[in-house]
Amino acid sequence: MKIEVLGTGCPKCIALENAVKQAIAKSGKFVQLVKVDDIMKIMEYQVVSTPGLVIDGKVVSTGKVLSVDEVLALINA
Repeated sequence: MKIEVLGTGCPKCIALENAVKQAIAKSGKFVQLVKVDDIMKIMEYQVVSTPGLVIDGKVVSTGKVLSVDEVLALINA
């Protein structure tokens, strides 16, 4: 599984990245976590509001900070 956090380093982007790290730890799964801060790459996903969350190439959230439990539910889906 590959999870990408899309964001340019704003506080919300950092908060989402931290929530994702905690959710990965709770899940016990092997997950590749990638931080994408290149605006051109973010635009390739057609995300106009950061932070964005991409799981296995599919955009699952944009513009909000998910809780650890919300991210965990997406990982386990």
